This record gives sequence, C-alpha cells and structure tokens, in this order.
Amino acid sequence: MEEMEVEKEGTQNSKSDFQAQLEETLKEFNAPQAGQLVEGTVVQITSDYVYVDIGDKSEGLIPRMEFDGDLPKEGDVVQALLTGHNQNGPVLSKKKADSKRYLKEVQQAWKDKTPVEGVISKVVKSGYEVNLGIERPAFLPISQADAEKVEKPESLLGLKSLFYIERLYSDNKLNPVVNRRKYLEESINEKRDAFFNSVQIGDTVKGTVKSFTSFGAFIDLGGFDGLLHINDMSWGHVSRPKDFVKKGQEIELKVIRLDPEEKRINLSLKHFTEDPWIHFEEKYHVNDVVKGKVTKLTEFGAFVELEEGIEGLVHISEFSWTKKVNKPSDMVTVGQEVEAMILGYDIQAGRVSLGFKQATENPWEKIAEKYPVGTKVKGKIVKITNIGAFVSLEDGIDGFLHADDISWTKKIKHPGSELAVDQEVEVVVTECDPEAHRIKVGMKQVSDNPWKKFAAEYKPGSTLEGEITSIADFGVFVKAPNGIEGLVNKSNLSDEKDVPFEEAVAKYKVGDKINVYVVDVNVEKEKVAFSVREFKKKQQRDEISQYMSSSSDSDDGSYTLGDAFKSQKNS
Repeated sequence: MEEMEVEKEGTQNSKSDFQAQLEETLKEFNAPQAGQLVEGTVVQITSDYVYVDIGDKSEGLIPRMEFDGDLPKEGDVVQALLTGHNQNGPVLSKKKADSKRYLKEVQQAWKDKTPVEGVISKVVKSGYEVNLGIERPAFLPISQADAEKVEKPESLLGLKSLFYIERLYSDNKLNPVVNRRKYLEESINEKRDAFFNSVQIGDTVKGTVKSFTSFGAFIDLGGFDGLLHINDMSWGHVSRPKDFVKKGQEIELKVIRLDPEEKRINLSLKHFTEDPWIHFEEKYHVNDVVKGKVTKLTEFGAFVELEEGIEGLVHISEFSWTKKVNKPSDMVTVGQEVEAMILGYDIQAGRVSLGFKQATENPWEKIAEKYPVGTKVKGKIVKITNIGAFVSLEDGIDGFLHADDISWTKKIKHPGSELAVDQEVEVVVTECDPEAHRIKVGMKQVSDNPWKKFAAEYKPGSTLEGEITSIADFGVFVKAPNGIEGLVNKSNLSDEKDVPFEEAVAKYKVGDKINVYVVDVNVEKEKVAFSVREFKKKQQRDEISQYMSSSSDSDDGSYTLGDAFKSQKNS
C-alpha cells in the first residue's frame, strides 16, 4: 500500500515538471523576435533608459534620448522595435519603430496622393532636407518650398508643415522628394473660394498688411491676398502707402470689388467714410477764392488740397500774371498754405481747376495808365538774350529792349557787348500792349535822334569827310563827323567803271580819311548811302563851274566848255 502511494506521488511530480517545461517552451516560442514591433508598459524611467515590460523574461530598454524630450510616464503603453537581446535583456528602439510606422504612412500617402507632415530640417544645395520621421530625409526643391519666391532660405528652417510626395523611390532605393508649394496653393485656393462664396461687396473684413508696392499694399486675408490700392486708402491725396498702413498691422477694410475668375479682391479704407464730392457744390463755387495746402508738384503744375478728399490742380500757366514760371517749385513748396481761385470743376471726374494768379490783382489791367508810350523810366537789366535784353520796370513787369534800340549810331551785334545784368539804365516806353502782356522800351530814345539832325545838315548832294571804320565784300563803311555811319557800295567806290572793286578797295584801309558824296538819307531805317564816284563827279562839276565863272569875268567871255575839258585833260 505504501509502495503504491509513493509511486503515485512520483507520477504526479513528473507530470507537474513536464507541464512546467511545456509552458516554458511555449513561452519561449511565443516570445517576440528581433525585428518585430512590440508594445509594452513603462515600468521605470532612469536618467539613461526607459524600462518597458514587453512580456519577456526581463524588461526591455529604450534609450531615453529617443523620446526627444517627450517622455512617457510609468504605466504608459509605448510601441518599439525589438532589435535584439544582450545581457541586460531585450534591446528596444522607439525611433526605428516610429520610422517603420511612418514609412507605412508615407507609402500610403504616396499611393493616395495625400499630404504628410514633416519638418524642414536643413538647407542644402537647391533646396532643403525635410524630416518625415523615416530613415532617409526627403528633398524639397526651393522652387517648391513656398507659394511665393523664397528670399531667405534660412527663414523656413524648423517649419512644420504638410507636404505632397512627388517621388518615393529611385533605383529601388528610398529617395523621397516632396512638394510644399502644391499643398499651400491648394489650401490658398480653398480658402479663397470659401471667401468668394461667403463675402459680398460692401462687407467688412479683417486682414494683415503683408507687403507694399508703388500702387498700394497687399493684405493677407488668411493665406490669400487682397489689394488695397493707393487711391482707396483715403479720399485725399496719398503719396506713400506706408503713411497710412504699417507692415504687419491688422486692419479692417471694406470689400469694394470681387472678381472670382481673375481671383482679384479689391479692398478700401476710405469707404468707411462718405465721399466728400457729394457735398462739393454746397460749399464751393466758381470764382470763389479758397485756402488749401500744396500736396504735390509736377512739371505741369501743383496739386492743392482744399479738404480731405478734395484736391485741385493749379496749372503752371495759372501761377503768375507777370512771371514766366519754368518750374512750380520756383513758386511754391509741398506743405505750403496757399490761396487760389476756383476756375472750374467736374464732380464726376473728381477734378477742380484752380488759379493762383486769379486770387491776386492783375497788374496788366492798369499798366497802360502807368506806362504810356513815351514814358521815361529807370530799370535794371535782368536778362540778356541774343537779340536784346529785359529791363525790370517793377516787380514782375519787364520791358523788352531790342538791340536796335540800344544806340542810334552803333550797330550792336550782341547786347552783351553793351549791357550787363543788374546794370541800371534809363529807357523810354516805345510800345505798351496790356492784352499781350508786352512792353517794349528803348535806350536810344532817351536822347534826340541824331539821324534827324544829320538829315537836316547833310541832304542828298552834299559832301563830307569821314573815316573808314570797316571794309566788307560789298563796300566800305564810313563814319561821318557826328557819329553817323554810312556805306559806300562797292559799285560807287571808284570813279572809273572798269576798275574792279578789289583793285579800288586796295587803296584804302581802316582809319583812312575819305571824302564822300551823300547819295541818300533814310531817317526811319537809319541808313545813309555814300559815294566816292559821285564825290569825284561833283568835284568835276564844281571845277567846271568855277572855270565858267572865271571866264565870264575876263576878256570877252570866249572861254567855252570844250576849253575847260581840254584844260582839265592837260592838267
């Protein structure tokens, strides 16, 4: 009986050991193998490792740094890749598990053509490296990095975004290429379409000032842009967009134009207030003298702001009654307070024509009374030209002195030889035309006309001794004793017709005294014609007369004209 009990007990122990061995074998058979993804519970965290129970003989170890600072807590379930075993137990890698999982997601996104999340991690030649969480970084061409041109590549480093996968493998190797621009443009188009579907003209929207151009500012409306044109910033004059809005500023604007086809959105700041032109005719009328401020100068005039939104143009021809204005800046400056008269307006076009000179008295209206012809005045030379000079009679009123009116006797080739700027002269008004805004004056008219005296003293047929002042191809100029200068035409230089002018003129030089005959005097044209030939003829006639007179007083008066000629020939 005792033997049977001992045998029975040994059989039971043997059965128990076998079962334990079987369970151990099954446990080892079911244990995770290297390369498998496993899940486990965090049981301990040290300064170097995170210990995870994955159901093995001992806990697995994950290097703490693989969590990138996002540490789990004890009791959390984590996923890792079993890379093998060492003396401490299973060796795990969270990063490799993540990479394997992300690779599946990336492969699926590539097939489905859906975006994946990544981080721009490094600037490389022609683009960037993007961390998608997989073993190999993706390449992002710089042209596909943003919806706009990237001016500073470093500005996108560290940016987390979504990317489309353009290529995943190359030569059967993982070599991904991604595109962020495509994702951004789709996103922008979706937001813009939603904007066009929900917003109407006249609505108020919020936006952020993004950038400036010469014609306005672009406003970010949430990923897409609207234009705030310079003309829509204010009803008044705007020189620089930056004077009204600042970059990065969040502002409210009115929607004034929507064009879904062209994808254009026009915004306005000025439409929050009423158009000032609506009440223009209640406040302003033609011929009113108004005050304003100069806002802008151009080659053709000046813009003057009467009030915010009401701006008029003063054309350069309307600056002064008396002065010739070459540049508006010679008369006014930007910011200057001025007075002007309203000459006309066009409300539909938003235009006002103004005049500076009309706001002052026109001095030409009384100029004829002040400077009648014959008036003797003193003035200063203000400008010299090739044909004359301008003499200032009073502020803004100049008289023109022609070169022919400088001297009675001198032939003035250039006024600058006789006159100088700022020289004070006495002149006589010779013409006054208020309608044409023209006054002519003369210097020579201050003294008596010597031509009249000369004409009275030296009538045609008389003779005189003069001085040769110049010799020309067409004759010789001779100055009479009283300063009057006349011309001996080359045909009248020799008493013999057959003698060429060149031979005849060779006998003379400048400064020689010469006797001439007065052929003609024209006082109005200030011209006198002299002749050497006629002087010689007159001499002959005078000699004949003298002989004739002498013969009548002697003998029997038988001396004849033929005798006189014979006598002259023999002499």
